[in-house]
Amino acid sequence: MVKVYIGIGTNIEPRFDRMEHALLELDALSPVIAKSSIYETAPVGHIDQPHFLNAVVMFKTELKPNDLLEQLLQMEAELGRRSRERWHEREIDFDILLYGNEIVNSDKLRIPHADLHNRKFVLEPLAEIAPEVVHPILGRTIDELNRSLVDPSQTVVRL
Repeated sequence: MVKVYIGIGTNIEPRFDRMEHALLELDALSPVIAKSSIYETAPVGHIDQPHFLNAVVMFKTELKPNDLLEQLLQMEAELGRRSRERWHEREIDFDILLYGNEIVNSDKLRIPHADLHNRKFVLEPLAEIAPEVVHPILGRTIDELNRSLVDPSQTVVRL
């Protein structure tokens, strides 16, 4: 069994209902061991859109990274996710942030998530539940990465 950290995001109403359904689906895939608070965050990239709700969960799985990705993509579809341009609105979005200490770099999947260390909306909830976890490439703890990321445009409010 491997500890995995999954980021969850949504900015299409009803956001709280979508987040709740996503958490239930993840828990059905594998019992959630740790769950962050929900955070309201400013959009990144395409900023002319509603604020997001973000959270991070941790669970253990026997699924290999690509199999986990396929499960998450299927769950996104079942939860109503529609295809849109990058950085645009999301009914629901799951990202594999960390998969144990593994490093995966393929066309379909990058673990740790490629932008993990640049995204306050991921680092803040991840630091809440896993501050001591070490980024397997950067060699710094999640707490260190979170504290060092200062970007006033990335507003993150714990709800």
